[in-house]
Amino acid sequence: MPDLRIVFAGSPKFAAIVLETLAQSKYLPVAVYTQPDRPAGRGRKIKSSPVKELATQLDIQVMQPHTLRTDEAAQELAALEPDVMVVAAYGLILPLSILETPTYGCINVHASVLPRWRGAAPIERAIMAGDESTGTSIMQMEEGLDTGPVYTTTQTPIDDTSSGDTMEIALAEQGAGALLGVLEGFNEAANGTKPAPEAIPQRDNLASYASKLTREDRTIDWDRPAFYIARQINALSQRLSVQTAINGTDLQLIGAKPAEQYPTKQGKPPSGTVVDITKAGITVQCATDLLQITAVRVMRGKSSILTPAAAINGFQDLFYVGAHLA
Repeated sequence: MPDLRIVFAGSPKFAAIVLETLAQSKYLPVAVYTQPDRPAGRGRKIKSSPVKELATQLDIQVMQPHTLRTDEAAQELAALEPDVMVVAAYGLILPLSILETPTYGCINVHASVLPRWRGAAPIERAIMAGDESTGTSIMQMEEGLDTGPVYTTTQTPIDDTSSGDTMEIALAEQGAGALLGVLEGFNEAANGTKPAPEAIPQRDNLASYASKLTREDRTIDWDRPAFYIARQINALSQRLSVQTAINGTDLQLIGAKPAEQYPTKQGKPPSGTVVDITKAGITVQCATDLLQITAVRVMRGKSSILTPAAAINGFQDLFYVGAHLA
């Protein structure tokens, strides 16, 4: 009997990593659904999603509906005769008509250990909340938001330097590996050699919601502990970088970590004050402890991401002991 007919749905880099893993296995999708091309970047040029770019390279049929809530969308999916629809950060809601079309339904690769962090931004919310670990869940989709039963999970630690970008790659790779195991179970069921995999219902009372990132998440409060400020900076990293200003010049903070506290003869300076500068980092006073900025973008000139050494050498008028970050 032939292997499962897989249809894939996803859009960003996370999903593209999962798709690439499928393409390298025996579960190459027969078609890919992804978000429509949209303007992006400063030039507002029309841009395809990472998933579309990869699917095109792989010569896989690409579908880009603006909605799946139509009879036509359900008919198009049914015509593909899918056994399973694999979903990873697609960005469109799947109505019941879509969820019920594949033989084994729709399987989601979700970047958290459910029921922790259901919703749009699970990676960033886990880092920002100070979680010690996160992971991925392979889940049977239902109409509720990430509420379906879970087949399997993976786990990985979060440390003081974990960024949203690096965690996205790590979790996508882990989730893709776990997905292959679940698909193999369905394949064996389709071949009649084993029963279909069973998913375990989530404990709804333990659920938390990973709300979509907004501009408010970019605002920094120097009166918070350094641990949480570092997590905020690293979680948002380059995709929605934390913003601040120094001497009237806007900055984006790209990397940071809590710094070792040391006594000062003058006592604690105001929060947001630069208290030390070295090639290793720009150290800033927070609520009761210190934060070391390890990567920064100065919104002047080329606006490149700079190491502390480059920032100090290039912008001596901005970075000096006693300067204040607003």
